[in-house]
Amino acid sequence: MKSNVKYWIWLNSLVKVTPRVKYQLLKYFGDPVLVWEADEAELRASGLCTRRTVGHLTDKTARGHAERAFESLKRCDADVITIYDSSYPELLKHIDDPPLALYCRGRLENDSVYIAVVGSRRATWYGLDMAKRLSREMAKHGVTIVSGMARGVDSHAHRGALESGCRTVAVLGCGIDTVYPPENRGLMDEIIKHGAVISEFLPGTEPARYNFPARNRIISGISLGVTVVEAGEKSGSLITADYALEQGREVFAVPGNINSYNSTGTNKLIREGAKIVTGVGDILDELKIGHNSQKSYNDVKKTELMKLSRDEKTIAQRLLNGPVHLDVISRECGMSVQMTSSILLMLELSGFVEQLPGNYYKLVE
Repeated sequence: MKSNVKYWIWLNSLVKVTPRVKYQLLKYFGDPVLVWEADEAELRASGLCTRRTVGHLTDKTARGHAERAFESLKRCDADVITIYDSSYPELLKHIDDPPLALYCRGRLENDSVYIAVVGSRRATWYGLDMAKRLSREMAKHGVTIVSGMARGVDSHAHRGALESGCRTVAVLGCGIDTVYPPENRGLMDEIIKHGAVISEFLPGTEPARYNFPARNRIISGISLGVTVVEAGEKSGSLITADYALEQGREVFAVPGNINSYNSTGTNKLIREGAKIVTGVGDILDELKIGHNSQKSYNDVKKTELMKLSRDEKTIAQRLLNGPVHLDVISRECGMSVQMTSSILLMLELSGFVEQLPGNYYKLVE
């Protein structure tokens, strides 16, 4: 782990200090280590802290928790991914209250296309089958399935992706060292091998009810869209859908039997404007994800390729393996965001590149 990880853990864990204040403190002091080392006078002098905030920042109990969490993360071989790290999901950075750090077992891939599949813990056989089938088919098209590893729909969504031999990401409402529900230990191990299990909560955090809305904002925040398979009228999946709408994500819903309680939430979403899902194509087409994201230059006419400039070819090369976020293209191609945007616009006007929701770009099929 990086030398300053303990300080990121500490600052991230201060739930009574708002994300906005945390970012302002980072900008003012330059590093979480310096925020940790600041005394009361220095914190007040920053003009960013109320008396109560100063108290939270200097609380010795919270610092002790961070020390113990640091050791726990090392024992369970977890990484700490800060919002400044390249592997931190790009879309998540741009929600109103992104976590300063994620605790991760497995591996996050920043250029993945994430779609969430969520639903009832007490799903019917129809809901379980649809969750697995949709996830399996989307995974075959290069999508990374995101869910919450809960009983029911969530677990079957993860299993559908794994059955395709593809990646999946589980977002926990508890500590990264906790298996919840307990019967999902084997599933969690498989997800870690073939994707990632992540949480913003300190190791040892119990899966308390009030943690799950915060967890749900991360599920939707990472994803281009959220697919609700089955949900009752007061299902937590509807909270995820609400977050998705607030974050500018697409919301999809699988229709169900009008006499089934488990379909009241999904049918209501459709009535209120969610995209209806009758097959995986409804999701892929709406998000403009091609049926084969493994694209190569052989699919583009050689005569047209010859017209590309060196910088255009550099960017096109980066898009060969599927959709990539603007910031990732800029960073990995060594160009400014402004220059990258300009080149992508020219490629788009020429018919080589297509822009997707959330500032992702892909080669035209």
